[in-house]
Parts: sequence; structure tokens; C-alpha cells
Amino acid sequence: MVASVVGDFDWAKEVKEFEDSKAGVKGLVDSGLKKVPRLFIHSPESLESSQAGSKTSHGPPLDLPTIDFQGVESGGARRREVVEAIREAASTWGFFRMVNHGIPIDTLDAMLEATRRFHEQPTEAKREIYSTDGTRSVRFSGNVPKNEFDPACWMDILSCVFRDDAIDPQIIPSVCRKEVQEYVKYMIKLRETMAELLSEALGLSSDHLSRIECMKSESLAMLYYPVCPEPNLTVGNVRHSDTTFLTVLLQDGIGGLQILHDNQWVDVPPVHGALIANIGDLMQMISNDKFKSVLHKVKAQPVGSRVSVACFFTASTAASAKPFGPIKELLSEDSRPVYREFLAGEYYAAYKSVYGRAASALAHFKL
Repeated sequence: MVASVVGDFDWAKEVKEFEDSKAGVKGLVDSGLKKVPRLFIHSPESLESSQAGSKTSHGPPLDLPTIDFQGVESGGARRREVVEAIREAASTWGFFRMVNHGIPIDTLDAMLEATRRFHEQPTEAKREIYSTDGTRSVRFSGNVPKNEFDPACWMDILSCVFRDDAIDPQIIPSVCRKEVQEYVKYMIKLRETMAELLSEALGLSSDHLSRIECMKSESLAMLYYPVCPEPNLTVGNVRHSDTTFLTVLLQDGIGGLQILHDNQWVDVPPVHGALIANIGDLMQMISNDKFKSVLHKVKAQPVGSRVSVACFFTASTAASAKPFGPIKELLSEDSRPVYREFLAGEYYAAYKSVYGRAASALAHFKL
């Protein structure tokens, strides 16, 4: 193992000091910090490869497809139109914006406010649930790398994991408990609709994805990106794909999200009341590359802290113990399986080993 010291930079020591503070990145900002610590500085090469506009474009700026869910209920007048729009967006962009999705704007605004309220408490109020233990159902943490010498990201996270749609409400911080429970109730309802629409967009029966329970658990990541004194040296989140079947994102009005489309970084400006859906790696694998999981990242904020809420849909407890693979109904002589069978946990482990370094871990599972 290479020693975690280069020159005067002791990577392991800086990680330990940051974790031991249990204050997150906001704690650094609150201390009056004027410079980004070495632990958070990304190489010029990685920052350059993450800059927007890596390919020159002409004409109006690119924007995500926006899909109107009005009339999408079973038998609804626009169901087929929406399914076709999802098929097109999921196979080309991997991302799409959803409007008229059935979740009240008041609920969305309350969730964003609750996220900000939690993160902007004094450190003492958050320290008790600070943890690096990924098996905990509720924990507060920073985005600290697991691989030696990898830089950290300028972001704090409150995670609430609903296994098989359930969690003990008493372990959710009281400052945001009501809003989290209300929001997840709507997320589960939206998940059921999305499972049907994505199944139909793949040409399968509408209950296919529900039957394999690939989205029966959800992990809520309540994200806080503090103002950064040197945003040119770090990132809110590195370029990455998601280890999910589906992710639904709620963002505030500040913006900063970018996705890679056609070899070009595209800004995703926030739209009040809209949600963003993106295909995860596991959905790309079971769809046999019919749907695309694409790279995305978040810029560090020079002015104003940003909050967002990502709902990661993953397999049920029972389904996680069984192998997934390309859906057999999607295979034929002309469409051979691209991936081998895999356990969800096996994929998470491979992903952690390449996070921040490689595009994704998909290559490890290709036949």
C-alpha cells in the first residue's frame, strides 16, 4: 500500500480530522475558512475534463426533454404519448424533466426548506448522527473519498433509507421528520407510476418492473452545497453515474447540475415545481443498454448555498439477494445480452472502487 503522504500533504490525516470534526463542509465554512483545504482540491486535469462545453455547439443551448404527465393514468388520453416520450428520453438523454407529476408544489417547497433547515442547524445538533457507516438507515456525512488520495467534494448529505418502503420515523431528525415522511409517501406513489411507464417504454407488460421489485426501496439524499470560497478548485460532486434503477431529483432555484449529452456538458436549469428523472446503471444493465445511465456532476457554488433532494430507487431486500441481468423478454438473436447476471451489492462494491476515477463500473459486468 502506498503511504498516504505526498510532500506536506497527509491525505489520511486530513480525512481523519475532517471526519472527527463531525461538522461536514458547512462546519468548515462556518469556521471562517477562506481557502479550500487540500483534501478538497481536484487536479486541473479532472476539473478541465468536467468543464461545460467540452464540444463546441451552435444554435440555442441544449436543454433536457420535458415530459408532461397530465393524463398519464391507465387508460388516460395521453398515456401512449408519454410512454413514447419516456422511451426517447431514456434511450438518448438518460434524463428528463417531469411536470404535472402529481406532487403538490407546497410539498416540494416544504421538502427543500426542511433540507436547508436541517443542514443550517448548529453543528452540535447534527453531530450525534454524523457517521461513515453506510449501513445506517439515517446518517449525516460529508462526501469523503474511500480511495487513497482521491479528493473530497464540497457537499454535505443527510441520508434516510427506506428499506421496502419502511423506516422507523423516530430515527429521522425531528427538524425534518414530517416533511420527509410526506415527501416519501408521494415518491412511492410516483415510483409506481414510473415503474409502469418504464415497463411499457421497454415494450414489456406494465407490471414487469414492479414484479421484479427492482425499485421497492428508496434512499433519500438531502444534499447541501455550501458557498465555496474557491469554486475553481473543487466540485460540488464529481462526474458520476447513479447506482440505481431510477433516481428522481428535486432541486432548488440556484442550479449547478450538469449532465453529459453528446459529449457536451449541458446545464440543467431549475424549473420550479418540476422534478428530474434519471436512469441509473442498474436500469441500463437490465434493459440491455436500451436505456442509458449518463454522467452528471454538480458545480461548486460561488454565491449562495444550494440544496437538492435525490430519491434513489433500489431493489427490495428480498430482490437484492437474487441475481439481476438483462431482462429475458428483451433478448433475441439480434439483441444478445450485453451484461452477465449480477447481485446489486456486487455492483455497488465495484462502483465504490472506481467512483470519481472512471465513467462507471458497467464495464466490469459486460460479457
